[in-house]
Amino acid sequence: MKLVVVSAGLSAPSSSRILADRLTQAVTSQVAGADVGVDVDVTVVELRDLAVEIAHNLVTGFPGPALREALDAVAGADGLIAVSPVFSASYSGLFKSFFDVLDKDALTGKPVLVGATGGTPRHSLVLEHAMRPLFAYLRAVVVPTAVYAASQDWGAEGLEQRVERAGGELARLMTGLAAARPAPVEWGDDVIPFERQLAALRVE
Repeated sequence: MKLVVVSAGLSAPSSSRILADRLTQAVTSQVAGADVGVDVDVTVVELRDLAVEIAHNLVTGFPGPALREALDAVAGADGLIAVSPVFSASYSGLFKSFFDVLDKDALTGKPVLVGATGGTPRHSLVLEHAMRPLFAYLRAVVVPTAVYAASQDWGAEGLEQRVERAGGELARLMTGLAAARPAPVEWGDDVIPFERQLAALRVE
């Protein structure tokens, strides 16, 4: 089973790559824990290394060999993790440009987990007003939990729980496992039928 991780961080290392690695670990560990008999083959695409080829593709319409390999990996993936830093209240231009040169049908029906990093929590809604609509337009299946990490989130309570929840959602979609459902309610013999409850309310 193939998991492709797209990181748009510009530095090395970057907070976007660190978040992407944590999400990847959450997915792979939960697939392994599900005992479905499959291994996860992870491919990481660092967009900073493809910036020049992406720009050339936008101008010429033809991808270079490294970009072609990355595009093919995304198209052939069983699941995708996509993480971008936040610039000017949205995903980065490099992040958007990569998905601009991707075939418009490559993500149709594909499970996607989105994440973003930024310097302040005030940009957390970028996941909902920018990233989720982008992948909805590409007809991907975006997992319910998106993960945003501000500078103060690293090492703080809450981030790891969000990472694990999002990773579990992507793992279940990738493996075809049904989401965990609450156990059915066990009704006792002392339950009063609804008709009798209504009858007791009638005014004589």
